[in-house]
Amino acid sequence: MNLLDSLPSVDPGRPALIVGDRSVSYTDLSNRAAAWRGQLVGHGLQAGDRVALIEGNTDTFVVAHLACVGAGLVLVPLNPQSPLPELQAELDAVDAGAMIVGSAGGAAHAALAGAGSLPPLVFATEAELLAAGCIDLNDETHGPTGVVAVEADHPAALLFTSGTAGPPKPAILTHGNLTTSIAAIRAVPLGLDERPQVVLGVIPLFHVFGLNVILNFGLSMGATIVLRDFDGPESTVALIRTHGITLVAGPPALWASLLGTEATADDFATVGIALSGASKLNGRIAEALRDKVGIDVREGYGLTESSGILSSAMGTAAPRGSVGQILPGVELRIVDQSNDDVLVGDTGEILAKGPMISPGYWGDDEATARTRDDDGWLRTGDLAIVDEDGCISIVDRLKDLIIVSGFNVHPVEVEAALQSNADVVLAAAVGEAGESGEESVVAYVVLKPGAAVDADGLTDLCRARLARYKVPQRIELVDSIPTTAVGKIRRRDLGSA
Repeated sequence: MNLLDSLPSVDPGRPALIVGDRSVSYTDLSNRAAAWRGQLVGHGLQAGDRVALIEGNTDTFVVAHLACVGAGLVLVPLNPQSPLPELQAELDAVDAGAMIVGSAGGAAHAALAGAGSLPPLVFATEAELLAAGCIDLNDETHGPTGVVAVEADHPAALLFTSGTAGPPKPAILTHGNLTTSIAAIRAVPLGLDERPQVVLGVIPLFHVFGLNVILNFGLSMGATIVLRDFDGPESTVALIRTHGITLVAGPPALWASLLGTEATADDFATVGIALSGASKLNGRIAEALRDKVGIDVREGYGLTESSGILSSAMGTAAPRGSVGQILPGVELRIVDQSNDDVLVGDTGEILAKGPMISPGYWGDDEATARTRDDDGWLRTGDLAIVDEDGCISIVDRLKDLIIVSGFNVHPVEVEAALQSNADVVLAAAVGEAGESGEESVVAYVVLKPGAAVDADGLTDLCRARLARYKVPQRIELVDSIPTTAVGKIRRRDLGSA
């Protein structure tokens, strides 16, 4: 098998990608991927070799992805905006034998070259990068090659976890993992095959949400994917309106940003599916979007180690704030500290199992063992409750839990109270240990320009909404809060926000 076997036979002239004012057909995409495979294999790369990819949301990324996976190579997509030490650590962690650099990766390439940290082979197509010594992927010295067959457990990609609470780790995602995850999403009765789909692709493709839920899933149903690096909500609305986008998926930060635009229901008239993921969506934002542009944003749940979505509220009557029910083929348990299943309505940690679950972390058996129990269940670190209908609601991250005088404080509860004030753009609550070792709640808050509320006012708001031990001992007003590329709060960086 090969992940690319899941791509359908479609009208060869149908647009697979739209990038700026360029349209790339499925035939063009297939031919370019075959040609690039020939270059990669012709330079000695063999199945199982790791190939780093540093590029933004462009057709270069997509062709490189299809070329690597089709050749049995292991794709390692990296964030072009990552600082040099992080890129060096990630390349070292996977022992990359080659790297493909796109236009967005020029600065990263220069920094790595200056530090003597480039892999043995570096491929590119841009003139400036070729002048810097990269191998031309468009060279026709080596002819195109076809897709190779691999076993289901053959690694297709190494995706680094978000690292919100610790250093990122490279999760192994196999051909079987990615393929079964796509099939699970396709099994949800959403009517996706009733008309050609046009998918918005502004989520970074180096993230599992962008790579498998947007790109691989979109290609698997013969959709047209409109690619662009996110450059503001107004341009996002313009893409939706201009291209008749039918499916929009993104993190809460994307949905929150759309509220600040002049968009109307007419701009979103073609949108049939609106999905939020990567972190918890504020219910106030979902309700405001429904009132403003007439779309019903539903939540899904998944993580890097699950190849994408494990549960979804799309197309269901799940209550607001729920991530719905598990997808076909997924097994979930919610357990207490003794690993016993909790009762309906009680909070516990989500354990997951299924063919879409990563077998572990590349080169890190210790981390793999820490996150798997004796029966092979993945410990997600996410706390949740389930109702009598089987609908799941995420409560918080286990590692983010704050213990105040023996009482559990979930940061999302504090953050929701703060964000109930319309002047609050973003809030993050963390635990801070005092001299005695006891933790207290500290909140970091970004306000709208000209906000009427101040830190004292926000403290009063929390006192009115929260139990005393949950009220932040200190609220700091900041210009920004560190987040990942898909908007997850990087709590490990707070304190220097």
